[in-house]
Amino acid sequence: MSTLAKPNHIGRKISRIRELKDMKQEALAQALGTNQQAVSIMENSETIEEEKLMEVAKALGVSVEAIKNFSEEAVLNIIGNTYHDNGIVNAGTNYNCTFNPLDKIVELYERLLVAEKEKNAYLEKLVDKK
Repeated sequence: MSTLAKPNHIGRKISRIRELKDMKQEALAQALGTNQQAVSIMENSETIEEEKLMEVAKALGVSVEAIKNFSEEAVLNIIGNTYHDNGIVNAGTNYNCTFNPLDKIVELYERLLVAEKEKNAYLEKLVDKK
């Protein structure tokens, strides 16, 4: 058994952060102005130039330090320490309307009535001109 520490594989860390942010390689490539193959090569690289790392961090919305210090164990600890099971109902994101859907239906109906009245008035003018 080796006592050597695991290498600080920056590409793998970028890949995991990208995946945790639910971002595809294509989306990261577009943000970086490159192609998916280049992102794949970068994610398989153990080291990355500092300038490129800054661009990637900006595209991912994290700091360079967050990439360098990223730890799968830390993520699991944070999730484990902050997740509270409130049952299936509250397990997902709670999507609440910020408006009353019935008000929107009434508003649409009133706009249709106004449009219909305007159309009829226009048609009457056309008939009167003849």
